[in-house]
Amino acid sequence: MNSFVEKNFELLRKIEAFFFIILGALLASFSVACILLPNDAIDYGTAGIAIIISKLTGANLSMCVFLVFLPFLIMGLVFLGKEFFIRAVVGSVFYIIGLEIFEEIPFELNTEHFIAVAFGGAILGAGLSLILRFGGCIDGSEIFANLVINKISAKTGKNRSMTSILIAFNACVYIAVFILINQNSALLSLLVYVVATAIIDHYTDHFESIKMVTIITQEPDTLVTRIKNEMNKTCTIMDSFGAIAGNNKTLICYVNYFELQKLRGIIKSTAKKAFVTILTIDEII
Repeated sequence: MNSFVEKNFELLRKIEAFFFIILGALLASFSVACILLPNDAIDYGTAGIAIIISKLTGANLSMCVFLVFLPFLIMGLVFLGKEFFIRAVVGSVFYIIGLEIFEEIPFELNTEHFIAVAFGGAILGAGLSLILRFGGCIDGSEIFANLVINKISAKTGKNRSMTSILIAFNACVYIAVFILINQNSALLSLLVYVVATAIIDHYTDHFESIKMVTIITQEPDTLVTRIKNEMNKTCTIMDSFGAIAGNNKTLICYVNYFELQKLRGIIKSTAKKAFVTILTIDEII
């Protein structure tokens, strides 16, 4: 009976996750198609690259987004796993469908560009926050930054934040907008980035930062082995004692935001009675 309840609960959690990923993707596409583009601003990340290509060539925006996203989605499948890939594909597909639909819907904000762009950036940030909170992704720059960080960590043995890579990536996008489109568009797009990332950071607790996961469990061996084999991560292991549970092992593991979703799955399936806390770490020396 307990197994049946757990399976149904897990199914409901997955349905909830996909619902909010789809809702977030539609919010983001509405913001881009109905507010940002009509007010001479663009999205950031790989979506921004797709918009630049569309503006310069006159090609269909949805097709440009699909072609730019595709290689990053494939990288996500190879390096971040099947579950992440499925959620990223669902988010990206509905983002593209949303762009196709909302581009045909007449919508106009009778206000100044600055206010409209700030409002559009807020809606974009809300949509992306929902996607990230539920394990999805519709921006290839985040996948790219994750892969670079993993390569650096593998060579140096140190975990690093994705912040610097994401800032550098988006700086290149805005420089391209400044040179290839116009100055006003670049500045308005920068405002979009500032507003959207402020909202994302608030609701995802700085998703680009390192996450310190503390796991207290009486069954550490299988969990440590799976973390090492499936995620190529190590753990710090300490003896601990609980006033009620008695002798335990405390595991400390450092991961990034996208790896966190996979680690949660490993913990749930391996150490169901574990006590887990997650903290945001700005820097590890």
